[in-house]
Amino acid sequence: MTFAKRLRDKRCELGMTQAELAAAADITMRSVQNYESGKRYPGNIETAAKLAAALGTTTEYLLGEGRELFSGSSGDGAICDSASARREMKALVAQMTGLFAGGELAEEDRDLAMKALTDAYFIAKEEAKKYAGKKK
Repeated sequence: MTFAKRLRDKRCELGMTQAELAAAADITMRSVQNYESGKRYPGNIETAAKLAAALGTTTEYLLGEGRELFSGSSGDGAICDSASARREMKALVAQMTGLFAGGELAEEDRDLAMKALTDAYFIAKEEAKKYAGKKK
């Protein structure tokens, strides 16, 4: 079952409208619509936690198995499904490989890019640990 279906099913089970869920989670109704249609995922774990709390469930239930927390360049955790995350990661690796092998980046810039990627991984891992034990 997808995040969109779990979100919609839980909301309907409680007899809530999208507007009521949006108000309870302190997000826009457009966001709820996008989440339920599968067009988007919450931009960070805090939003997922607000949705879960508003629905009286856990983030683990809403996100389901196979969901992962990724850290963006700003350090905010973004939630992505595994399939799209794998596609994005493959594209990123291909781009990075091209930049490293093609000589378009100076050695110092390659090192900075690699450090930024490694830092992003460990930031996301720490963020995931923080929220893994917080079940409601």
